[in-house]
Amino acid sequence: MPHPSTSRPLLLALVAATALGACDRQPASPPPAAKAPATAAAAYAFHDAIDAGDFARHVEVLSSDAFEGRGPGTPGEDNTVEYIQAQMQRIGLQPGNHGQWFQTVPMVETTADAATTLAIDVAGKPHVLEFGDDMVIGTRSGQPEVKIDNSKLVFVGYGVDAPEQQWNDYAGIDVKGKTVVMLVNDPGFHAGDDSLFEGKRMTYYGRWTYKFEEAARKGAAAALIIHDTPGASYGWDVVRSSWSGTQYDLPVASDPAPRLPAQGWITGEAANMLFADAGLDLGKLRAAANERGFKPVPMDATLSLDLKSTIAEKSSRNVVGLLPGSTHPDEAIVYMAHWDHLGKHAGEAGADGNGDNIYNGAVDNATGVAGILEVAEAFAHQQPKPERSLLFIAVTLEESGLLGSQYYVAHPAIPLDSTVAVFNIDAMGVYGRSRDITVVGMGSSQLEDLLKPVAEAQGRALHAETHPEAGGYFRSDHFNFAKAGVPALYIDGGEDLVDGGKAAGEAAAKDYNDNRYHKPGDEYDASTWKLDGAVQDLETVHAIGRTLAGSRQWPNWYDGNPFKAARDQALAGRQDGAPAK
Repeated sequence: MPHPSTSRPLLLALVAATALGACDRQPASPPPAAKAPATAAAAYAFHDAIDAGDFARHVEVLSSDAFEGRGPGTPGEDNTVEYIQAQMQRIGLQPGNHGQWFQTVPMVETTADAATTLAIDVAGKPHVLEFGDDMVIGTRSGQPEVKIDNSKLVFVGYGVDAPEQQWNDYAGIDVKGKTVVMLVNDPGFHAGDDSLFEGKRMTYYGRWTYKFEEAARKGAAAALIIHDTPGASYGWDVVRSSWSGTQYDLPVASDPAPRLPAQGWITGEAANMLFADAGLDLGKLRAAANERGFKPVPMDATLSLDLKSTIAEKSSRNVVGLLPGSTHPDEAIVYMAHWDHLGKHAGEAGADGNGDNIYNGAVDNATGVAGILEVAEAFAHQQPKPERSLLFIAVTLEESGLLGSQYYVAHPAIPLDSTVAVFNIDAMGVYGRSRDITVVGMGSSQLEDLLKPVAEAQGRALHAETHPEAGGYFRSDHFNFAKAGVPALYIDGGEDLVDGGKAAGEAAAKDYNDNRYHKPGDEYDASTWKLDGAVQDLETVHAIGRTLAGSRQWPNWYDGNPFKAARDQALAGRQDGAPAK
Protein backbone atom coordinates (compact mmCIF):
# COMPACT_ATOMS: atom_id res chain seq x y z
CA MET A 1 0.00 0.00 0.00
CA PRO A 2 1.28 3.53 -0.67
CA HIS A 3 2.32 5.68 2.27
CA PRO A 4 0.99 9.15 2.92
CA SER A 5 3.54 11.62 1.64
CA THR A 6 4.89 12.35 5.13
CA SER A 7 5.27 8.82 6.44
CA ARG A 8 8.14 7.36 4.41
CA PRO A 9 10.77 9.99 5.32
CA LEU A 10 9.85 9.51 8.95
CA LEU A 11 10.11 5.74 8.62
CA LEU A 12 13.52 5.94 6.98
CA ALA A 13 14.77 8.28 9.68
CA LEU A 14 13.58 5.92 12.39
CA VAL A 15 15.20 2.92 10.71
CA ALA A 16 18.46 4.77 10.30
CA ALA A 17 18.49 5.96 13.90
CA THR A 18 17.89 2.49 15.24
CA ALA A 19 20.46 0.94 12.93
CA LEU A 20 23.11 3.39 14.11
CA GLY A 21 22.46 2.37 17.68
CA ALA A 22 22.76 -1.33 16.93
CA CYS A 23 25.31 -1.80 14.19
CA ASP A 24 28.31 -2.10 16.50
CA ARG A 25 27.10 -5.19 18.30
CA GLN A 26 29.89 -7.68 18.99
CA PRO A 27 29.56 -11.36 18.13
CA ALA A 28 28.42 -13.53 21.00
CA SER A 29 30.87 -15.95 22.57
CA PRO A 30 30.82 -19.51 21.24
CA PRO A 31 28.47 -21.93 22.97
CA PRO A 32 29.81 -24.03 25.84
CA ALA A 33 31.61 -27.24 25.02
CA ALA A 34 29.66 -30.47 24.83
CA LYS A 35 31.36 -31.72 28.00
CA ALA A 36 28.94 -31.64 30.92
CA PRO A 37 29.62 -28.59 33.11
CA ALA A 38 30.26 -28.85 36.81
CA THR A 39 27.16 -26.78 37.61
CA ALA A 40 24.00 -25.75 35.83
CA ALA A 41 25.10 -22.12 35.92
CA ALA A 42 28.30 -23.01 34.05
CA ALA A 43 26.25 -24.51 31.22
CA TYR A 44 24.49 -21.26 30.41
CA ALA A 45 26.85 -18.34 30.11
CA PHE A 46 24.41 -15.88 28.59
CA HIS A 47 27.12 -13.94 26.75
CA ASP A 48 25.42 -10.52 27.15
CA ALA A 49 23.67 -11.37 23.89
CA ILE A 50 20.59 -9.20 24.48
CA ASP A 51 21.04 -5.44 24.47
CA ALA A 52 18.55 -3.46 26.58
CA GLY A 53 19.29 -0.23 24.72
CA ASP A 54 18.49 -1.75 21.32
CA PHE A 55 15.38 -3.38 22.77
CA ALA A 56 14.15 -0.04 24.12
CA ARG A 57 14.75 1.75 20.81
CA HIS A 58 12.74 -0.84 18.90
CA VAL A 59 9.84 -0.54 21.35
CA GLU A 60 9.94 3.25 21.31
CA VAL A 61 9.78 3.35 17.52
CA LEU A 62 7.13 0.67 17.05
CA SER A 63 4.84 2.17 19.70
CA SER A 64 5.25 5.79 18.63
CA ASP A 65 2.24 7.79 17.45
CA ALA A 66 3.78 7.80 13.96
CA PHE A 67 2.87 4.08 13.72
CA GLU A 68 -0.77 4.87 14.64
CA GLY A 69 -1.28 1.82 16.86
CA ARG A 70 -0.12 -0.63 14.15
CA GLY A 71 -3.59 -1.36 12.81
CA PRO A 72 -3.66 -3.97 10.03
CA GLY A 73 -4.51 -2.53 6.64
CA THR A 74 -3.57 1.03 7.64
CA PRO A 75 -0.55 3.27 6.99
CA GLY A 76 0.55 2.13 10.43
CA GLU A 77 0.93 -1.39 9.06
CA ASP A 78 3.10 -0.14 6.22
CA ASN A 79 5.43 1.64 8.61
CA THR A 80 5.50 -1.37 10.93
CA VAL A 81 6.25 -4.19 8.51
CA GLU A 82 8.79 -2.14 6.58
CA TYR A 83 10.56 -1.26 9.83
CA ILE A 84 10.68 -4.92 10.89
CA GLN A 85 11.88 -6.02 7.46
CA ALA A 86 14.60 -3.35 7.45
CA GLN A 87 15.79 -4.45 10.88
CA MET A 88 15.84 -8.12 9.89
CA GLN A 89 17.84 -7.27 6.80
CA ARG A 90 20.27 -5.13 8.82
CA ILE A 91 20.77 -8.01 11.26
CA GLY A 92 21.72 -10.31 8.40
CA LEU A 93 18.62 -12.46 8.06
CA GLN A 94 17.38 -13.64 4.68
CA PRO A 95 13.84 -13.39 3.32
CA GLY A 96 12.17 -16.36 4.99
CA ASN A 97 8.93 -16.94 3.12
CA HIS A 98 10.14 -18.87 0.08
CA GLY A 99 12.50 -16.03 -0.83
CA GLN A 100 10.15 -13.23 0.23
CA TRP A 101 10.19 -11.06 3.35
CA PHE A 102 6.41 -10.84 3.50
CA GLN A 103 3.65 -13.42 3.60
CA THR A 104 0.42 -11.88 2.36
CA VAL A 105 -2.54 -12.70 4.60
CA PRO A 106 -5.92 -12.10 2.94
CA MET A 107 -8.41 -10.41 5.21
CA VAL A 108 -11.89 -9.00 5.30
CA GLU A 109 -12.18 -5.65 7.03
CA THR A 110 -15.55 -5.10 8.73
CA THR A 111 -16.60 -1.90 10.46
CA ALA A 112 -19.98 -2.04 12.16
CA ASP A 113 -22.13 1.07 12.31
CA ALA A 114 -21.60 2.38 15.84
CA ALA A 115 -25.20 3.61 15.87
CA THR A 116 -26.40 -0.02 15.79
CA THR A 117 -28.81 -1.01 18.54
CA LEU A 118 -30.26 -4.31 19.70
CA ALA A 119 -34.01 -4.38 20.02
CA ILE A 120 -35.00 -7.01 22.58
CA ASP A 121 -38.63 -7.61 23.45
CA VAL A 122 -38.98 -9.27 26.86
CA ALA A 123 -42.47 -10.51 27.73
CA GLY A 124 -43.94 -7.68 25.71
CA LYS A 125 -41.65 -5.04 27.20
CA PRO A 126 -39.31 -3.41 24.66
CA HIS A 127 -35.64 -2.79 25.43
CA VAL A 128 -33.05 -1.04 23.31
CA LEU A 129 -29.41 -1.89 24.03
CA GLU A 130 -26.92 0.74 22.89
CA PHE A 131 -23.66 -0.12 21.14
CA GLY A 132 -20.70 0.31 23.48
CA ASP A 133 -22.61 1.09 26.65
CA ASP A 134 -24.80 -2.02 26.85
CA MET A 135 -23.47 -4.35 24.19
CA VAL A 136 -21.09 -4.81 21.27
CA ILE A 137 -22.14 -6.67 18.15
CA GLY A 138 -20.52 -7.58 14.86
CA THR A 139 -20.54 -10.02 11.98
CA ARG A 140 -17.93 -12.32 10.50
CA SER A 141 -20.13 -13.16 7.53
CA GLY A 142 -18.62 -10.58 5.19
CA GLN A 143 -22.12 -9.23 4.52
CA PRO A 144 -22.76 -5.45 4.53
CA GLU A 145 -26.16 -5.94 6.16
CA VAL A 146 -27.40 -8.58 8.58
CA LYS A 147 -31.07 -8.51 9.52
CA ILE A 148 -32.54 -10.67 12.27
CA ASP A 149 -36.23 -10.44 13.10
CA ASN A 150 -37.79 -11.72 16.31
CA SER A 151 -35.20 -14.40 16.99
CA LYS A 152 -36.10 -16.26 20.19
CA LEU A 153 -33.57 -16.08 23.03
CA VAL A 154 -32.30 -19.22 24.75
CA PHE A 155 -29.96 -19.31 27.75
CA VAL A 156 -27.47 -22.11 27.09
CA GLY A 157 -25.29 -21.91 30.19
CA TYR A 158 -21.67 -21.83 29.04
CA GLY A 159 -22.50 -22.79 25.45
CA VAL A 160 -20.36 -25.94 25.68
CA ASP A 161 -20.82 -29.28 23.96
CA ALA A 162 -17.95 -31.47 25.22
CA PRO A 163 -18.65 -35.21 24.93
CA GLU A 164 -15.38 -36.17 26.66
CA GLN A 165 -16.50 -34.08 29.63
CA GLN A 166 -20.01 -35.55 29.49
CA TRP A 167 -21.29 -32.01 29.13
CA ASN A 168 -23.80 -30.58 26.65
CA ASP A 169 -25.37 -27.19 27.25
CA TYR A 170 -27.42 -27.62 24.08
CA ALA A 171 -29.01 -30.91 25.10
CA GLY A 172 -32.64 -31.34 24.15
CA ILE A 173 -33.14 -28.11 22.21
CA ASP A 174 -32.89 -26.96 18.60
CA VAL A 175 -31.40 -23.46 18.45
CA LYS A 176 -31.54 -23.03 14.68
CA GLY A 177 -32.51 -19.44 13.93
CA LYS A 178 -32.45 -18.54 17.62
CA THR A 179 -30.19 -16.28 19.65
CA VAL A 180 -28.17 -18.08 22.30
CA VAL A 181 -27.13 -16.24 25.44
CA MET A 182 -24.23 -17.70 27.40
CA LEU A 183 -21.77 -17.18 30.22
CA VAL A 184 -18.09 -16.38 29.79
CA ASN A 185 -15.35 -18.88 30.76
CA ASP A 186 -16.26 -22.50 31.64
CA PRO A 187 -17.99 -24.35 34.51
CA GLY A 188 -14.82 -25.25 36.38
CA PHE A 189 -13.93 -21.62 37.05
CA HIS A 190 -17.26 -20.31 38.28
CA ALA A 191 -18.08 -23.43 40.28
CA GLY A 192 -14.67 -23.49 41.96
CA ASP A 193 -14.77 -27.24 41.40
CA ASP A 194 -11.60 -28.99 40.25
CA SER A 195 -13.66 -31.98 39.12
CA LEU A 196 -15.30 -29.89 36.38
CA PHE A 197 -13.20 -29.40 33.25
CA GLU A 198 -9.83 -28.16 34.63
CA GLY A 199 -11.14 -26.31 37.64
CA LYS A 200 -9.92 -22.75 37.86
CA ARG A 201 -7.76 -23.14 34.74
CA MET A 202 -9.72 -22.17 31.63
CA THR A 203 -10.04 -24.77 28.91
CA TYR A 204 -10.57 -23.94 25.26
CA TYR A 205 -14.30 -24.33 25.91
CA GLY A 206 -14.12 -21.13 27.92
CA ARG A 207 -12.82 -18.99 25.05
CA TRP A 208 -15.22 -16.73 23.22
CA THR A 209 -13.89 -18.03 19.90
CA TYR A 210 -15.05 -21.56 20.74
CA LYS A 211 -18.41 -20.38 22.04
CA PHE A 212 -19.26 -18.52 18.86
CA GLU A 213 -18.05 -21.38 16.65
CA GLU A 214 -20.14 -23.90 18.58
CA ALA A 215 -23.22 -21.68 18.35
CA ALA A 216 -22.66 -21.47 14.58
CA ARG A 217 -22.35 -25.26 14.36
CA LYS A 218 -25.71 -25.50 16.11
CA GLY A 219 -27.31 -23.18 13.56
CA ALA A 220 -27.96 -20.16 15.79
CA ALA A 221 -28.78 -16.82 14.21
CA ALA A 222 -26.83 -14.88 16.83
CA ALA A 223 -24.92 -15.37 20.06
CA LEU A 224 -24.36 -13.07 23.02
CA ILE A 225 -21.84 -13.64 25.82
CA ILE A 226 -22.67 -12.15 29.21
CA HIS A 227 -19.63 -10.26 30.44
CA ASP A 228 -18.28 -10.51 33.96
CA THR A 229 -14.85 -9.21 34.86
CA PRO A 230 -13.55 -12.22 36.86
CA GLY A 231 -14.64 -14.71 34.21
CA ALA A 232 -13.31 -12.70 31.27
CA SER A 233 -10.21 -11.54 33.21
CA TYR A 234 -10.78 -8.00 31.89
CA GLY A 235 -13.36 -5.28 32.31
CA TRP A 236 -16.10 -4.10 30.00
CA ASP A 237 -13.89 -1.25 28.77
CA VAL A 238 -11.58 -3.83 27.19
CA VAL A 239 -14.49 -5.55 25.47
CA ARG A 240 -15.76 -2.22 24.19
CA SER A 241 -12.37 -1.08 22.84
CA SER A 242 -11.56 -4.46 21.30
CA TRP A 243 -14.91 -4.91 19.56
CA SER A 244 -15.55 -1.37 18.39
CA GLY A 245 -14.00 0.08 15.28
CA THR A 246 -12.68 -2.01 12.43
CA GLN A 247 -12.60 -5.79 12.89
CA TYR A 248 -10.71 -8.30 10.76
CA ASP A 249 -11.23 -11.86 9.57
CA LEU A 250 -9.79 -14.28 7.10
CA PRO A 251 -12.02 -14.62 4.03
CA VAL A 252 -14.61 -17.38 4.32
CA ALA A 253 -12.81 -19.31 1.57
CA SER A 254 -9.57 -19.28 3.62
CA ASP A 255 -11.13 -20.29 6.93
CA PRO A 256 -13.42 -23.33 7.18
CA ALA A 257 -14.50 -22.56 10.77
CA PRO A 258 -18.28 -22.03 11.09
CA ARG A 259 -19.52 -18.45 11.40
CA LEU A 260 -22.57 -16.78 12.89
CA PRO A 261 -24.53 -14.04 11.15
CA ALA A 262 -24.05 -11.90 14.30
CA GLN A 263 -22.10 -12.28 17.52
CA GLY A 264 -21.24 -10.09 20.46
CA TRP A 265 -21.28 -9.38 24.18
CA ILE A 266 -23.70 -7.76 26.61
CA THR A 267 -22.88 -6.23 29.98
CA GLY A 268 -23.75 -8.03 33.18
CA GLU A 269 -26.08 -5.17 34.08
CA ALA A 270 -27.99 -5.45 30.82
CA ALA A 271 -28.25 -9.22 31.22
CA ASN A 272 -29.60 -8.96 34.77
CA MET A 273 -32.27 -6.54 33.56
CA LEU A 274 -33.35 -8.74 30.64
CA PHE A 275 -33.47 -11.93 32.70
CA ALA A 276 -35.41 -10.25 35.51
CA ASP A 277 -38.01 -8.90 33.08
CA ALA A 278 -38.31 -12.42 31.65
CA GLY A 279 -39.09 -13.74 35.13
CA LEU A 280 -35.70 -15.43 35.51
CA ASP A 281 -33.03 -15.12 38.18
CA LEU A 282 -29.68 -14.94 36.43
CA GLY A 283 -27.84 -15.71 39.68
CA LYS A 284 -29.73 -18.96 40.13
CA LEU A 285 -29.26 -19.84 36.47
CA ARG A 286 -25.50 -19.29 36.83
CA ALA A 287 -25.48 -21.78 39.68
CA ALA A 288 -27.57 -24.27 37.70
CA ALA A 289 -25.24 -23.92 34.68
CA ASN A 290 -22.37 -25.17 36.84
CA GLU A 291 -24.13 -28.47 37.53
CA ARG A 292 -23.67 -31.49 35.30
CA GLY A 293 -26.92 -32.19 33.48
CA PHE A 294 -27.89 -28.53 33.01
CA LYS A 295 -30.61 -28.03 30.41
CA PRO A 296 -30.98 -24.90 28.28
CA VAL A 297 -33.68 -22.44 29.28
CA PRO A 298 -35.87 -20.74 26.64
CA MET A 299 -36.53 -17.11 27.48
CA ASP A 300 -39.73 -15.16 26.92
CA ALA A 301 -37.80 -12.75 24.74
CA THR A 302 -36.94 -12.06 21.11
CA LEU A 303 -34.12 -10.18 19.44
CA SER A 304 -34.24 -8.01 16.34
CA LEU A 305 -31.21 -6.51 14.68
CA ASP A 306 -30.41 -4.47 11.59
CA LEU A 307 -26.61 -4.49 11.49
CA LYS A 308 -25.03 -2.42 8.76
CA SER A 309 -21.29 -2.72 8.23
CA THR A 310 -18.70 -1.37 5.84
CA ILE A 311 -16.95 -4.32 4.21
CA ALA A 312 -13.62 -4.22 2.39
CA GLU A 313 -11.43 -7.04 1.14
CA LYS A 314 -7.82 -6.23 1.89
CA SER A 315 -4.67 -7.98 2.94
CA SER A 316 -2.13 -7.76 5.70
CA ARG A 317 1.38 -9.16 6.05
CA ASN A 318 3.38 -11.50 8.20
CA VAL A 319 7.10 -10.67 8.17
CA VAL A 320 9.40 -13.70 7.96
CA GLY A 321 13.18 -13.62 8.42
CA LEU A 322 15.45 -16.66 8.08
CA LEU A 323 18.88 -17.48 9.47
CA PRO A 324 19.82 -20.67 7.58
CA GLY A 325 21.30 -23.52 9.59
CA SER A 326 24.85 -24.54 8.81
CA THR A 327 24.18 -28.30 8.93
CA HIS A 328 20.42 -28.87 8.94
CA PRO A 329 18.89 -25.91 7.10
CA ASP A 330 15.66 -27.82 6.44
CA GLU A 331 14.86 -27.91 10.19
CA ALA A 332 13.68 -24.75 11.91
CA ILE A 333 13.23 -23.27 15.35
CA VAL A 334 10.65 -20.48 15.32
CA TYR A 335 10.64 -17.27 17.35
CA MET A 336 7.37 -15.43 16.95
CA ALA A 337 5.62 -12.25 18.06
CA HIS A 338 2.58 -10.41 16.77
CA TRP A 339 3.18 -6.90 15.50
CA ASP A 340 -0.43 -5.70 15.27
CA HIS A 341 -2.45 -3.75 17.81
CA LEU A 342 -5.76 -1.89 17.86
CA GLY A 343 -4.77 1.04 15.66
CA LYS A 344 -6.31 4.49 15.75
CA HIS A 345 -10.01 4.71 16.54
CA ALA A 346 -11.44 7.38 14.27
CA GLY A 347 -14.20 9.51 15.68
CA GLU A 348 -13.27 9.06 19.34
CA ALA A 349 -12.96 12.33 21.18
CA GLY A 350 -10.24 10.73 23.20
CA ALA A 351 -10.57 7.14 24.33
CA ASP A 352 -8.62 7.88 27.50
CA GLY A 353 -10.47 11.09 28.33
CA ASN A 354 -7.42 13.17 27.41
CA GLY A 355 -7.82 13.37 23.66
CA ASP A 356 -5.72 10.28 22.88
CA ASN A 357 -7.33 7.81 20.46
CA ILE A 358 -4.17 5.93 19.40
CA TYR A 359 -3.76 2.47 20.89
CA ASN A 360 0.04 2.38 20.82
CA GLY A 361 0.48 -1.17 22.16
CA ALA A 362 3.92 -0.67 23.66
CA VAL A 363 3.83 -3.68 25.96
CA ASP A 364 1.30 -5.47 23.74
CA ASN A 365 3.21 -6.20 21.61
CA ALA A 366 6.00 -3.86 20.56
CA THR A 367 7.98 -5.60 23.31
CA GLY A 368 7.53 -8.98 21.63
CA VAL A 369 8.64 -7.70 18.22
CA ALA A 370 11.65 -6.01 19.80
CA GLY A 371 12.32 -9.30 21.57
CA ILE A 372 12.48 -11.46 18.46
CA LEU A 373 14.69 -8.87 16.76
CA GLU A 374 17.10 -8.98 19.70
CA VAL A 375 17.16 -12.79 19.72
CA ALA A 376 17.70 -12.78 15.96
CA GLU A 377 20.67 -10.45 16.39
CA ALA A 378 22.16 -12.73 19.02
CA PHE A 379 21.89 -15.78 16.76
CA ALA A 380 23.23 -13.85 13.75
CA HIS A 381 26.43 -13.08 15.67
CA GLN A 382 26.83 -16.58 17.08
CA GLN A 383 30.04 -18.47 16.29
CA PRO A 384 29.99 -21.19 15.19
CA LYS A 385 26.75 -20.65 13.31
CA PRO A 386 23.62 -22.51 14.46
CA GLU A 387 23.31 -25.95 12.90
CA ARG A 388 19.56 -25.68 12.46
CA SER A 389 17.72 -22.81 10.84
CA LEU A 390 16.08 -20.05 12.86
CA LEU A 391 12.84 -18.46 11.64
CA PHE A 392 11.73 -15.12 13.07
CA ILE A 393 8.09 -14.38 12.32
CA ALA A 394 6.26 -11.16 13.13
CA VAL A 395 2.63 -12.08 12.56
CA THR A 396 -0.41 -9.93 11.95
CA LEU A 397 -4.02 -10.06 13.15
CA GLU A 398 -3.38 -11.58 16.56
CA GLU A 399 -5.79 -9.12 18.11
CA SER A 400 -8.45 -10.32 15.68
CA GLY A 401 -8.36 -13.96 16.74
CA LEU A 402 -4.79 -15.14 16.01
CA LEU A 403 -5.43 -14.95 12.27
CA GLY A 404 -1.90 -14.21 11.04
CA SER A 405 -0.44 -17.23 12.79
CA GLN A 406 -3.40 -19.33 11.71
CA TYR A 407 -2.65 -18.44 8.10
CA TYR A 408 1.07 -19.14 8.53
CA VAL A 409 0.38 -22.57 10.04
CA ALA A 410 -1.76 -23.37 6.99
CA HIS A 411 1.01 -22.08 4.67
CA PRO A 412 4.32 -22.61 6.51
CA ALA A 413 7.64 -21.46 5.08
CA ILE A 414 9.27 -24.61 6.48
CA PRO A 415 7.00 -27.66 6.89
CA LEU A 416 5.54 -28.12 10.35
CA ASP A 417 6.93 -31.65 10.61
CA SER A 418 10.39 -30.06 10.25
CA THR A 419 9.64 -27.33 12.78
CA VAL A 420 11.48 -28.24 15.96
CA ALA A 421 9.83 -25.85 18.41
CA VAL A 422 8.10 -22.48 18.68
CA PHE A 423 8.89 -19.72 21.18
CA ASN A 424 6.16 -17.12 21.44
CA ILE A 425 6.93 -13.68 22.87
CA ASP A 426 3.88 -11.61 23.76
CA ALA A 427 3.53 -8.63 26.12
CA MET A 428 6.81 -8.80 28.01
CA GLY A 429 7.16 -7.67 31.60
CA VAL A 430 8.77 -4.25 32.06
CA TYR A 431 8.92 -4.27 35.85
CA GLY A 432 12.44 -5.55 36.47
CA ARG A 433 14.16 -8.85 37.19
CA SER A 434 12.33 -11.66 38.94
CA ARG A 435 13.04 -14.75 40.97
CA ASP A 436 10.60 -16.80 38.93
CA ILE A 437 9.29 -17.54 35.44
CA THR A 438 5.63 -17.89 34.58
CA VAL A 439 5.01 -20.76 32.17
CA VAL A 440 1.67 -20.25 30.47
CA GLY A 441 0.01 -23.64 30.14
CA MET A 442 2.61 -25.28 32.37
CA GLY A 443 2.81 -29.06 32.15
CA SER A 444 2.41 -29.21 28.38
CA SER A 445 5.64 -30.17 26.61
CA GLN A 446 9.24 -31.31 26.92
CA LEU A 447 10.35 -27.77 26.17
CA GLU A 448 9.82 -27.26 29.89
CA ASP A 449 12.54 -29.88 30.54
CA LEU A 450 14.92 -27.65 28.58
CA LEU A 451 13.64 -24.56 30.36
CA LYS A 452 14.29 -25.87 33.88
CA PRO A 453 18.13 -25.91 33.79
CA VAL A 454 18.17 -22.46 32.17
CA ALA A 455 15.94 -21.15 34.93
CA GLU A 456 18.18 -22.84 37.51
CA ALA A 457 21.22 -21.13 36.03
CA GLN A 458 19.40 -17.81 36.44
CA GLY A 459 18.35 -18.64 39.99
CA ARG A 460 14.69 -18.69 39.03
CA ALA A 461 11.80 -21.04 39.78
CA LEU A 462 9.09 -22.13 37.34
CA HIS A 463 5.39 -21.89 38.07
CA ALA A 464 2.07 -21.87 36.25
CA GLU A 465 0.22 -18.63 35.64
CA THR A 466 -1.43 -17.15 38.71
CA HIS A 467 -4.68 -16.53 36.84
CA PRO A 468 -5.25 -19.64 34.71
CA GLU A 469 -8.91 -18.66 34.46
CA ALA A 470 -7.81 -15.98 31.98
CA GLY A 471 -7.10 -18.67 29.38
CA GLY A 472 -3.76 -17.17 28.38
CA TYR A 473 -2.70 -20.38 26.65
CA PHE A 474 -5.50 -19.96 24.09
CA ARG A 475 -5.09 -16.21 23.62
CA SER A 476 -1.78 -15.95 21.79
CA ASP A 477 -0.28 -17.15 18.54
CA HIS A 478 1.55 -20.23 19.79
CA PHE A 479 -1.85 -21.91 20.12
CA ASN A 480 -2.21 -22.35 16.35
CA PHE A 481 1.13 -24.17 16.24
CA ALA A 482 0.13 -26.29 19.25
CA LYS A 483 -3.10 -27.39 17.56
CA ALA A 484 -0.97 -28.50 14.60
CA GLY A 485 1.26 -30.55 16.94
CA VAL A 486 4.35 -28.33 17.12
CA PRO A 487 5.62 -27.96 20.72
CA ALA A 488 5.33 -24.32 21.72
CA LEU A 489 6.59 -22.48 24.79
CA TYR A 490 5.09 -19.24 26.04
CA ILE A 491 6.75 -17.79 29.11
CA ASP A 492 5.68 -14.60 30.82
CA GLY A 493 7.56 -12.21 33.05
CA GLY A 494 7.96 -13.48 36.59
CA GLU A 495 5.75 -12.29 39.44
CA ASP A 496 8.23 -12.46 42.33
CA LEU A 497 10.24 -9.35 41.54
CA VAL A 498 13.75 -8.93 42.89
CA ASP A 499 12.73 -5.38 43.80
CA GLY A 500 9.54 -5.67 45.84
CA GLY A 501 8.72 -9.37 45.75
CA LYS A 502 5.37 -10.89 44.85
CA ALA A 503 3.37 -7.94 46.14
CA ALA A 504 5.15 -5.60 43.72
CA GLY A 505 4.74 -8.05 40.83
CA GLU A 506 1.03 -8.50 41.44
CA ALA A 507 0.49 -4.76 41.82
CA ALA A 508 2.34 -4.02 38.56
CA ALA A 509 0.35 -6.65 36.65
CA LYS A 510 -2.94 -5.36 38.05
CA ASP A 511 -2.04 -1.77 37.24
CA TYR A 512 -1.27 -2.70 33.63
CA ASN A 513 -4.42 -4.79 33.23
CA ASP A 514 -6.63 -2.12 34.77
CA ASN A 515 -5.13 0.99 33.20
CA ARG A 516 -3.24 0.15 30.02
CA TYR A 517 -4.20 -3.24 28.53
CA HIS A 518 -5.98 -2.52 25.22
CA LYS A 519 -6.12 1.17 26.09
CA PRO A 520 -4.35 4.24 24.72
CA GLY A 521 -2.25 4.31 27.89
CA ASP A 522 -0.13 1.33 26.76
CA GLU A 523 2.79 3.58 25.80
CA TYR A 524 6.55 3.38 26.13
CA ASP A 525 7.74 5.05 29.32
CA ALA A 526 11.51 5.30 29.71
CA SER A 527 11.12 6.86 33.15
CA THR A 528 9.33 3.90 34.77
CA TRP A 529 10.16 0.81 32.71
CA LYS A 530 12.79 -1.56 34.09
CA LEU A 531 14.06 -3.59 31.17
CA ASP A 532 16.51 -5.90 32.92
CA GLY A 533 13.63 -8.34 33.50
CA ALA A 534 12.72 -8.38 29.80
CA VAL A 535 16.38 -8.93 28.95
CA GLN A 536 16.46 -11.83 31.41
CA ASP A 537 13.42 -13.44 29.76
CA LEU A 538 14.92 -13.03 26.29
CA GLU A 539 18.16 -14.62 27.50
CA THR A 540 16.02 -17.53 28.69
CA VAL A 541 14.36 -18.31 25.38
CA HIS A 542 17.58 -17.60 23.50
CA ALA A 543 19.46 -20.14 25.63
CA ILE A 544 16.88 -22.87 24.97
CA GLY A 545 17.02 -22.12 21.26
CA ARG A 546 20.81 -22.36 21.27
CA THR A 547 20.53 -25.83 22.78
CA LEU A 548 18.02 -26.98 20.16
CA ALA A 549 19.84 -25.31 17.28
CA GLY A 550 23.00 -27.26 18.09
CA SER A 551 21.46 -30.65 18.80
CA ARG A 552 19.36 -33.40 17.23
CA GLN A 553 16.61 -33.16 19.82
CA TRP A 554 12.97 -33.25 18.74
CA PRO A 555 10.86 -32.14 21.70
CA ASN A 556 7.38 -33.62 22.07
CA TRP A 557 4.32 -32.97 24.17
CA TYR A 558 3.98 -34.74 27.50
CA ASP A 559 1.90 -37.92 27.59
CA GLY A 560 -1.79 -37.13 27.87
CA ASN A 561 -1.54 -33.81 26.08
CA PRO A 562 -4.17 -33.52 23.32
CA PHE A 563 -1.58 -32.24 20.82
CA LYS A 564 0.79 -35.18 21.21
CA ALA A 565 -0.89 -37.41 18.63
CA ALA A 566 -0.23 -34.89 15.86
CA ARG A 567 3.42 -34.57 16.91
CA ASP A 568 3.85 -38.35 17.11
CA GLN A 569 2.57 -38.66 13.58
CA ALA A 570 4.92 -35.91 12.36
CA LEU A 571 7.96 -37.54 13.98
CA ALA A 572 7.08 -41.09 12.96
CA GLY A 573 8.86 -40.76 9.64
CA ARG A 574 12.04 -39.25 11.05
CA GLN A 575 15.00 -41.54 11.70
CA ASP A 576 16.33 -39.01 14.22
CA GLY A 577 12.96 -38.34 15.75
CA ALA A 578 13.85 -39.28 19.30
CA PRO A 579 12.17 -37.14 21.93
CA ALA A 580 14.11 -34.60 23.96
CA LYS A 581 16.01 -36.03 26.91
